[in-house]
Amino acid sequence: MDEQIKRIIDDSYDASQEDTVLSIVKDFYSRKLMSIAIMVWVWAILFFAGAVYSATQFFKSDETQLQIMYAAIFIPCVLSIGFMKVFAWEMVNRHSIKREIKRLELCIADLAKSLDKAG
Repeated sequence: MDEQIKRIIDDSYDASQEDTVLSIVKDFYSRKLMSIAIMVWVWAILFFAGAVYSATQFFKSDETQLQIMYAAIFIPCVLSIGFMKVFAWEMVNRHSIKREIKRLELCIADLAKSLDKAG
């Protein structure tokens, strides 16, 4: 019985179906995730503009108090850009994991059908 299960799983596994970088990018810009992609880009652009503005103002100002304020604005803006990237990556991973679970469910259903026919 175990030999039969291992043989069915080995025969049905296709390494070409593994996720590639191109397929991950296509998934992120698909219709399902387009609203999230737009939100990530809008927020990232806003944070980038805030970082550029605060950096330029930091070097233009002569007062220490203003330099501290612009530095305090710059650091959270740059960190927020990183958070947007992490959020986007997690959304892509979430979508990929859901797809893998569906593949496993189909494999289990096929395995159950083949075992019913054999037994």
